[in-house]
Formats: sequence, C-alpha cells, structure tokens
Amino acid sequence: MKKILINKNPWQIRIAISDNSTLQNIYFSAQAVQSIERVFFKGKVTKVLPGIQTAFVNIGQEKAGFLHISEVDRELALGKFSKHISLEEDISKKTAQLRQSIDISKIFKEGDEVLVQVSKEPVYEKGAKLTTCFTLPGRFIVLMPNIPRIGVSKKIEDRQERVRLKEIVKKNLPESMGAIIRTTSDGRKEWEIVKDISILVSTWETIQNGFKEAKPQERVYEDIELTLQIVRDHLDNDVEAIIVDSKDTQRTIYNYVKKIAPEHRQKIKLYRGKTPIFEYYTIEEQIEAALEKKVPLKSGGSLIIETTEAMSVIDVNTGKFTGKKNMADTMLQTNLEAAEETVRQLRLRNIGGLIVIDFIDMAAAANRKKLITFFEKTLKERDKFQSVVLKVSEFGLVQMTRKRSGKTLVQQLTETCPTCEGSGFIKSVQTQSFTILHAITQELKDKKISDSITISLHPDIFKYITTAQYDAVLTLENFCSCRITFVTKKNFGLNQYKIEKK
Repeated sequence: MKKILINKNPWQIRIAISDNSTLQNIYFSAQAVQSIERVFFKGKVTKVLPGIQTAFVNIGQEKAGFLHISEVDRELALGKFSKHISLEEDISKKTAQLRQSIDISKIFKEGDEVLVQVSKEPVYEKGAKLTTCFTLPGRFIVLMPNIPRIGVSKKIEDRQERVRLKEIVKKNLPESMGAIIRTTSDGRKEWEIVKDISILVSTWETIQNGFKEAKPQERVYEDIELTLQIVRDHLDNDVEAIIVDSKDTQRTIYNYVKKIAPEHRQKIKLYRGKTPIFEYYTIEEQIEAALEKKVPLKSGGSLIIETTEAMSVIDVNTGKFTGKKNMADTMLQTNLEAAEETVRQLRLRNIGGLIVIDFIDMAAAANRKKLITFFEKTLKERDKFQSVVLKVSEFGLVQMTRKRSGKTLVQQLTETCPTCEGSGFIKSVQTQSFTILHAITQELKDKKISDSITISLHPDIFKYITTAQYDAVLTLENFCSCRITFVTKKNFGLNQYKIEKK
C-alpha cells in the first residue's frame, strides 16, 4: 500500500510517495526558493521572432520566458489576428488560412500585455516555457478554460464509465471550456464532480479579474501550497496513510482533506518517533541512491543512467545474473525487470524529454514484443505523465519521449562540480603536471625572469613533478637561467598553481 510521508523543517518541506517501502516520488519545497511552474503572470512581450515563431515575454524573472506559436490558444490567435483584417476582406477565408498557418508577428507585438502560465520552469540556460493554453487542476478534473475539448484518463478503461463521466462534465461545463477527466473521478458521484467544476470555474473568474488589476510582470495566481497539491493529486483508495511529523502541517492537511475528501480524513496521522521520519522509513538512503548513475536490479543486473541537456540514456546490464534456464529467458527476465525499474526511475528522478533505453538485445521477435507491451503497460499504470514509446530497434534500443515537468532530481539537489565543471572527469595528475610545466615555461619566456622563483602546487602535482619529472625541471632551470622551487599547498586544486618571485 502507498504512504504519503511529509517531513517539515524551518528551511524545507519534503514529501515522499512510498509504495511497499519503495520510494516512488519525492518533492521539495524550500522556504527561500519559489517554484513558478503552473503560476499565472501578467506578462509583457519584449521581442517577437517570426523566424522561430516565438515571442519572448517578461514575467519578472531573471530571463524572459518564451511563448511558441504552438502554445498560443486558437481563440486568442483568432482574436488578435482579426484586428489585421480589413472590413472588406473575407473574414471566413482569412480564418481558414489562419488555421493552416499562423504568423506570430500578427498576434503579438512588442509591449503587448498577455496572460500567460508557466508550463515548464527555467532549465539550464533556457528561460521558462510559457503557454496561453491554460490548465487548472482539481481533484477530479483538470479545467481547460479556453480549450473546448473533453478528454478522459486512459487509466479509466471501462467504456460505460468513460461515457458517463464525459456526459457529466459536458453537461456542467460552461460553453467554450474543456476538461481532462482524471483517474480519481472513476466511480465518483455526479455531485462530487460538479462541485469540482464549480470551484475551478470560480478560480478562473478570479484569475481573469486579477489580470485586469495586476501590473506587468506581476503574479496573477498560483496554485495551493505544494503539500496540499500532492495530497490532492495522490490521495485515493490506494493510499494507506498520510504521515506527517508536524502538528501544524497535520492540521492544515486535515482541514483541506475534510473539505475535498472527508472519507479519507482518518488516514492523516502524526509521526511521533524519535528517529527522523525519513530515516525511519528508509527514504533518506533511497534519495541518495537516486543520485547515483548505477541502479542495482534484484536479479543482479543493473541500470546505468546518464542525463544530458538534450536527452537521457539508460543502459541495461545483466551483471552476475545468469538465469535458471537458457540465455533467451535470462535476457527477457532481466529486460522485464529493467523496464519496471526504469519507469520508477523516470518518475523518481523526474526525467523527461527524449530518452533512449539500451535493453539487452534479444533475437526472438516474440520476446521483443513482450518487452514493449510490458513497458507500455507499466508506464500507463504507474506514470501520470504523457509518454510515447517506439518499438525495439534492430540494435535493441527503445526510443521514447516523456513530458518534462520542473527540474530533475539531480538539478534540484546538486550543483555543477567546480573541479570538472560538469564533465564528470578531470585531467590525470600526469596530464595536469605537463600542462602546468608548459604554462610555467611560457611565463618564464614572456617575462624573462632570471631570478629564483617559487611555484605553489597541489601535493599530488608536487610529488609527480619532483620525482618523475625531476630531470625535466633541471633542464627547464638551465634553459631559463632560473632556479625553480616547488612548494605544496593542500588547499590548491589539481589545476591551480602560483608563481612568486624571490
């Protein structure tokens, strides 16, 4: 059974979703850092680039957000574009052309004020990704106030239930609005869903009024605090308990659940143990493990996960697992286990974008089909984010995409190494020693120093130069007519050195 574990400190709140003691998702909310994902802003257009069909919008952040034409809702586009159509022109003809190809420079111009929502937070050197295709998540539906379409979660498989839910939502939604019916609505009574719709429609009216009154670059609306968001999105019949180590947080969650799902309020419990809650439930060690590249599998195999700005690569290894039958069964069993663990790791590490998985190559087409079927089924059942999976290639590779949402776990918890600058490796002692000797030689030549000098170095560089390169240093002294003294500095990095005259 699932548990929602909440650890509150003065500096940070951490929320973990655990299933049978295995960490499935982890969320962080730091007091000093404010998330802007899903936040509504009154933005101001600063630049329009028709060549890439993008408008850059100032939302008061360090970097301007970017709004691509694909994220502009049709009604806004048509409304803006109609201003450029003269009365004599055939509006219906222009509208048809617009639906075929829209020029963003006809929709926005510099200085325009526009209501935008952040769909993706800034990543690496990119600013926030913005949209005008707004979404407002509720407990049972996600309201799309300006997209008149109704979708149903794929996890609701019963056809009659899908039709019932769709009819309820269609009947109670205001005209020109749409919604996505969430898995939690399965089996719910009509009045519960109608209540959710009413709350979300009221919220949308508040946002519209807030936009009129707000100043440019100002926040217009943001979702409820992260703790309540997680409870809203994850609380269902599968959740055994919500365990909190703070009385204030327990009270806040209890009051919230009492309003939205009173049948679950008895699940909210206060943790009173002396051992920190995340240590008691082994969450701490599982977070540390999720930062490692290598993920061990129960069978003895492993996953190797590497992530770059462009894509993520997952390599499957059999390790010491040899199986009990033949090689084909061994490879299939390892791949199936790896597929299940891969889905967990994608959620846990919050990996999105383009992903390539190098499963163990299997000759039998039937086994490859079993793998893909199992992988897609596991993604559908356990991952709420949209993904697209292609078939196994002839090289044993599976290509897939998964929706990005916020920062990855590594981006949230780590920083680029100042020594290797993110490359993952540093120069060897020998290579770095040669680099420093070249630099010293050039500096001595340029400055024409003839006196004695002292060079401060990292201890490992000092040891290598004064032993393995002792003769080379003597040659350098003779060549430059200069006495060279090397001194160790424990606080120096391998690539650091300092030349001082005597």
